[in-house]
Amino acid sequence: MSRPVPSLGNPKNTIEILNKYKFVFQKRYGQNFLIDEHVLGKIIRSAGITEDDFVIEIGPGIGTLTQYLAYSAREVAAIEIDDALLPILEDTLSGYDNVTVIHEDVLKVNLTKLVEEKNGGKPVKVVANLPYYITTPIIMGLFENHVPVESITIMVQKEVADRMKTGPGSKDYGALSLAVQYYARPELVANVPPNCFMPRPRVGSAVIRLTKHEKPSVEVQDEKLMFQIIRASFNQRRKTLVNGLYNAPELHIPKECTAAVLEEMGLAPGIRGEALELSQFAELSSRLKDKSE
Repeated sequence: MSRPVPSLGNPKNTIEILNKYKFVFQKRYGQNFLIDEHVLGKIIRSAGITEDDFVIEIGPGIGTLTQYLAYSAREVAAIEIDDALLPILEDTLSGYDNVTVIHEDVLKVNLTKLVEEKNGGKPVKVVANLPYYITTPIIMGLFENHVPVESITIMVQKEVADRMKTGPGSKDYGALSLAVQYYARPELVANVPPNCFMPRPRVGSAVIRLTKHEKPSVEVQDEKLMFQIIRASFNQRRKTLVNGLYNAPELHIPKECTAAVLEEMGLAPGIRGEALELSQFAELSSRLKDKSE
């Protein structure tokens, strides 16, 4: 069966399908549908989608990006939470025999099992125009649950894209920056203005590609402890690292212990978490673990 050329991705056809089904946008799902074919093409190219790929799409909406993915990929699994979109997806994807729509909250789907069943456990590509309110839990879920992914190409709020790729000293630098860079290499693909969506979001957007590292970018004794330390360091940005780790309920590391380790590392006792690189957080957590044993 030959696959039809994508028909969505422009204002006219998007309005037609929305009117046909009398669709009402749900604010709680953060729905903003892409209406720019140029941006859609850029997403497909930057994700490197080929006819050998099994792709997971999160939040297909009316099926705009899904059509482009299905046209290029071997198979697509699209995960959608909104009941009202199911009949629309059945319509817009009727010409594609390589798409499975999964009606579920993506945070409740066992994605590792899905990859095992659909792709024999081999790493897959994740592509999505993500709802902005749930971007971080989705990305962290993919990484922390060790879902076999090769790359994640996503539309996110521009501010979030900036946070993912920035380094120490920036106001955007934080726990998300460190987590993303621990697991993957972030690359900005494109900035996307509000007029590329329906309805228009109130913020700028960006496409970012996260290419998964074969193994994490730094070696660490205890991954869980390192991320507890990272989160504690940024929960109260104005606090020193010594105070942040002491005040964190799940850590409560004695101040003198953290101060001693910082001195061993050649770092000032009054340093804040925002000044440390990922490799320094890895070393800090390993040294603190050694001291506690």
